[in-house]
Amino acid sequence: MESELKDLSSKDQKPEPPLDGSEEKDERPLLRSDSDAASPTITSENLEELEKKFAAYVRSDVYGRMGRGELPLVEKFLLGFAFVTVLPLRVVVGIAILVLYYLICRFCTLFSAPNRDGDDQEDYAHMGGWRRAVIVGCGRFLSRAMLFTLGFYWISVEHRSPYEEGSENENEEQEQSEELERPGAIISNHVSYLDILYHMSSSFPSFVAKRSVAKIPLVGLISKCLGCVYVQRESKASDFKGVAGVVTERVVEAYQNSSAPRMMLFPEGTTTNGDYLLPFKTGAFLSKTPVLPVILRYPFKRFGPAWESMSGVRHVILLLCQFVNFMEVITLPIYHPSEQEKEDPKLYANNVRKSMASEGNLIISDIGLAEKRIYHSALNGNNNVSRVLHRKED
Repeated sequence: MESELKDLSSKDQKPEPPLDGSEEKDERPLLRSDSDAASPTITSENLEELEKKFAAYVRSDVYGRMGRGELPLVEKFLLGFAFVTVLPLRVVVGIAILVLYYLICRFCTLFSAPNRDGDDQEDYAHMGGWRRAVIVGCGRFLSRAMLFTLGFYWISVEHRSPYEEGSENENEEQEQSEELERPGAIISNHVSYLDILYHMSSSFPSFVAKRSVAKIPLVGLISKCLGCVYVQRESKASDFKGVAGVVTERVVEAYQNSSAPRMMLFPEGTTTNGDYLLPFKTGAFLSKTPVLPVILRYPFKRFGPAWESMSGVRHVILLLCQFVNFMEVITLPIYHPSEQEKEDPKLYANNVRKSMASEGNLIISDIGLAEKRIYHSALNGNNNVSRVLHRKED
């Protein structure tokens, strides 16, 4: 990959200004500010060639690559109208929903000690009785209310059955299978932060989140009530092994205990534009338990809800200015690993990925987070391509 980029950059060593029109301002979402005159340069001249290689991260809506493209007059009018009418209303209602759920979580956790697993893990996911019932019930309802507020008035959900329609024993076999083989984890493709809201409204599972999330006002307590497993992206390898162990224990517990919260995992490790499926990391498949694959898609005509190549604030504003948003969900049958897959997590992960790609009409791509950094580096006018290439994947 590095040699290909060097060949591209050798065509024109003259640096060009950033594509967003800024001169020195650096808003790289995945990169640190850095400079190295000897590094190969990605210019706007070969950007289209890079987009063919990194197609999984390319936006294709009317707002352009970084949400800063030139808009037609009609689109400018719609955006301006929504900005002064729909956006303020959605902001007020959205904040009210968030504060209301925070207060519910605060009330339900009063005089209750959190579960602790080491110094970094703290949650209320295993709290039982009426407290847990209120947290889960209100969480699912208010998550769907939040999606409604964001313009997702209808969500198309399709459940794929492993049994042939018309089978005499279809219902009996299905009920028996679900009772005996409960999935330990839910596996989903990752397109946007909106994915989390949908899964909260659907099954209210636990997630893997950055450690800093636990300290965010309002959201921090909610994440603990979800039972999030916290990780530090910049941690050493030993820390990741510890997190993998916690996740595996949670998955096994959810598989064996129907009252334990399920784990929701995004094995791609980063978001795409929704048309592709990246290689799966094996952490979700180390437990050797069955998993439930779920595919999310966001059809659009104007603004694409996929969170790629733009700042979070800009993305939220454009999302709130979209009058109607759409989401399609495909829930596949529970995937039961074979004995060979249980002994080989990579094989297990790859087979689940192939199944999801086939059922969801997704394109399999072999690129990862390193390539995402390169593409975002190009969009932001970063000259340190070689340094980006040598950065470790998260």
